[in-house]
Amino acid sequence: MLDFSVTFIITIINIAILFIILRAILFKPVTKFMTERAQRVQNSIDLAEKDKAEARRLLAEYEARMKNADDEAENILRTARENAEQEALRIVDESKEAAADIIANTRKQLEAERLAAYAKFRAEAAILVTAAVSRLTGREINSDDNMRYANMLLEELTAKKGSR
Repeated sequence: MLDFSVTFIITIINIAILFIILRAILFKPVTKFMTERAQRVQNSIDLAEKDKAEARRLLAEYEARMKNADDEAENILRTARENAEQEALRIVDESKEAAADIIANTRKQLEAERLAAYAKFRAEAAILVTAAVSRLTGREINSDDNMRYANMLLEELTAKKGSR
């Protein structure tokens, strides 16, 4: 029986020594490896969370920039429309002024032509009246008398016509 007890004690001592050796050689490095691995995994998770938060911040910034760009584009379009409308109004006003100037110049030109035609008519009428009076009276009227009588006659005719 002693054999069994000694063998049992030696086995227990062997197991204890083996446990201490395995613990020093195997358990501590495996535990250290597992702890380091858990730390790396946690660091990766933290880094991923940080990257995710940064991505959210960048997305929010991008969306804000896009909204600002849309607003700015709308402002530019509105300003361009207003400028185009003002330019169109200015062009229309200039065109109206130019048309009014053309009409006024045309009226002046027509009035000048009418006065020139009227003066030509008076001169020709004076010659015709002088010729008619010379035939009727049978004597020749000198040119001073001729012009005076013709102008007098034309003024009377113009006054009568204007009073109607």
